[in-house]
Amino acid sequence: MNSPLSRQADGISANQLMFLKAHRRHHHVIALFRLLLIVAFLSLWEIAARCGWIDPFFFSSPVGILTYLYQMIADRSFFTHTGITLLEIIVSFLLVTFFSLLAASLLWYIQSLAEILEPYLVVLNSLPKSALAPLLIVWLGTGTNTIIVAGISVAVFGSIINLYTGFCQADPEMLKLIYTLGGSRRDAFFKVIFPSCVPLILSNMKVNIGLSLVGVIIGEFLAARRGLGYLIIYGSQVFRLSMMITSIMILCAIAMIFYKLIQNLEHCYRKKC
Repeated sequence: MNSPLSRQADGISANQLMFLKAHRRHHHVIALFRLLLIVAFLSLWEIAARCGWIDPFFFSSPVGILTYLYQMIADRSFFTHTGITLLEIIVSFLLVTFFSLLAASLLWYIQSLAEILEPYLVVLNSLPKSALAPLLIVWLGTGTNTIIVAGISVAVFGSIINLYTGFCQADPEMLKLIYTLGGSRRDAFFKVIFPSCVPLILSNMKVNIGLSLVGVIIGEFLAARRGLGYLIIYGSQVFRLSMMITSIMILCAIAMIFYKLIQNLEHCYRKKC
């Protein structure tokens, strides 16, 4: 049992302990309500399908989804289709993160380049990326490369704009201090711009993982013979709704896992700060 003296030796006061307990309790309550919400939704869905409130042929049901998921695992198609889509999402996400950081840094370093390219980036970001997918097939053919490029095209332009805007909003007084002390533009970037924008970069990564997933699925709709996007489009064509909805649920699970990983990374950064 911790005494007041031991708490003081650890550098933690009673008020701090109370705050930490309340903080943990808050997170536990949030997690519980999230779990209850999904359980309530799935229960209502299953009851509606069994009672005839909705047609299970068109809307499927949680039991039907679990049954089809078990079949996919048994015949190993789950690992094939999910693995391919997961690899494409990871590669697209990493390339988007790398290229957006590189491009935003160059635009901040070279202001004239930013003034020239900014309207083009806005236009490219505004284009419907589904309209580019057929062009990518003509240029690159069908296959993994086309799907990865489709995933990159959905996220990269908006990511560059957001990061560059964040870089330009760094503390001007800190930048003035760096330059006053004889620092270079490189010093200003690595000592002020980048450290202050780490939260923005992590937040941007949360958005990019979702956009990369959307781009990959668009690519798989048009240029794949394997993957979860292919199962969704094939299931809609042959009216196998359990195949469609199971694939969508797997995509939701993938998005949630990546979100939690980036969120944990963000929490670790905040603790170090």
